Amino acid sequence: MRYLILTYMKRANGQMDEVLTLDQRLKNRDLQSASVILDFRDLRVIKASMDGTTVPKDWDKIVSFYYQHYANVIDRLFRENGREVIKEQPGAINDKDPVSA
Repeated sequence: MRYLILTYMKRANGQMDEVLTLDQRLKNRDLQSASVILDFRDLRVIKASMDGTTVPKDWDKIVSFYYQHYANVIDRLFRENGREVIKEQPGAINDKDPVSA
C-alpha cells in the first residue's frame, strides 16, 4: 500500500467518526472527501484539513500525531515503501539536547 487516507464524518449528535483506508491508488472520491491523505512512497502530505480548515502540510508532525494511534499501520506503510522507521529510545542521551550534554 502507498496511501494512508483518513476521512472524518460528523454525526448528528456532534461526534466525529474517523475512517482509515489504505490504498495503492488515489481515487477522485478520496481527493474530494478525505480529510488527510499521506503518500508513504514520496513521503508527502497530499491533503490535510479538518472541518474545512486546512492544516499545515508538515509531514513529520502529521505522521508523528497519527503514529500514536496507528503505529502498526504506519510501520507497515514505511516498510512496504522501502523506508526505514527510526524510533528514539525513551531516556536515550541526545547529543543535541543541551540538558543531557
